[in-house]
Formats: sequence, structure tokens, C-alpha cells
Amino acid sequence: MPFAGQVPQKAPRVTIPNVHVVVVGCGRVGSELAGTLEKDGHSVAVLDKNKSAFRRLPHGFGGATVVGFGFDRDHLIDAGVEQAGALAAVTNGDNSNILTARVAREHFGIERVVARIYDPRRALIYQRLGIPTVATVSWATDQVLRRLLPGEVKADWSDPSGKVCVVERALPLAWAGKKLSGLNEPGRFWLTAVTRLGAARIVDTGVVGQEGDVLTFTAATDALDALTERLESGKDH
Repeated sequence: MPFAGQVPQKAPRVTIPNVHVVVVGCGRVGSELAGTLEKDGHSVAVLDKNKSAFRRLPHGFGGATVVGFGFDRDHLIDAGVEQAGALAAVTNGDNSNILTARVAREHFGIERVVARIYDPRRALIYQRLGIPTVATVSWATDQVLRRLLPGEVKADWSDPSGKVCVVERALPLAWAGKKLSGLNEPGRFWLTAVTRLGAARIVDTGVVGQEGDVLTFTAATDALDALTERLESGKDH
């Protein structure tokens, strides 16, 4: 059953104030990203070295299109980078994306910058240097593993240092009917949310487990094995 007094419903969409976004690369990702941003009310400029790439943009796209390179300052200025609040470098080249991200961050001072990277080792390096990256190969591998071997993937998210992570775990039957606060261990892992029948909520000390619940924990990476043991044992600490 749902949580007391709760009616399952779709999560509300968060409204973000309009910003100007520069999208560098008009492949399948860039064109879809640009269309989604414009649909959500943001102004968008798309920059690509090939004019023919703009045909991928959604019909009726009203944003600006600029032929050029994302790491060229003049081309970025033509795309309105000086007024931009965010930039996404999503071409097919790791080097181009990283260079573009660095120019946007270091020269134009844009804080919200993301670079698409295929090499996961390189992506990790740049994350530690403060440039957010999306490692497409790692992401795809992770998504396949989640479907092949549910529960085998260690973490859903981890910080760049690798010391803190967020994990989802299915509630073992041994915990059904018990207060889930017994799963917490301060400084090591903490239950932050429970999803029940598709509806999520932030937990409080009185939440009791129910078969089918999905648990979201924030945990120290080196405590994941201990968390697994706690879940499997069904015993309070």
C-alpha cells in the first residue's frame, strides 16, 4: 500500500529560471538536448563545425545556429557565450569537448559546464579537476549491467573522490514489517528515501518496511559490504 495519506502521482517537474545555453555539437545528443531545452523555455544556441548537422534539430527550432568550433573563442562569442548561464560540449571528440569545456569555464567564467567523454578514465581525471563529465561508455555499460544482474551494481552515484556514494537496494523480506531506522549507522550509511508503488518519500524514524520497497542510501564507499550484510541479516545494529 502507499504511504499513509499519500496518493501515487507523477513527480512534478522542477521549474528552472530561463537561461541561455550553448550546446556544442549537433549530433543525436546535441540536437535532442537543444530541442528539450528550448521546449522548457530556455534560449539555446547550437554550435557545430558542419552546417549540415543542423538538419537534426527539431522542426521549428527557434534557437541560434553557429557554424564553428566550440574551442574557438570567437565562435563561442557568436553563439552568445558571454551571456550564457550553461554550456554542454557533446561532440564526438573527447579532446574537443574537454578543450571547449575548459575555455568556457576558464576564459568565460561559466560555472555550469558539462563535457561528454567516451574514455571513462579520462572522464574521471577531469571530474577531479572540477570539470563535470558524462562518460558515455561507462554509463552505457552500467545501464546494461543493471538489467543483466539487478543488485550487482555497487553504486548509483559516487563523488569524484570515490569516498561517498548513493545506492539503491530492494528491501529484503527479513526487513518487512520492521522500522527501517534500524538500518542506519551514523558515519557509514544512512537511509534517505523509500520508493513504494512508484512513489518516493524522504523517510522519517517511523517508516516501516513493506515488501516491494526500494531503499535509497547515502553511504561511505568502504561501508557498502557492511550495508549489504545489514540488509541480508535482517537484524538491527
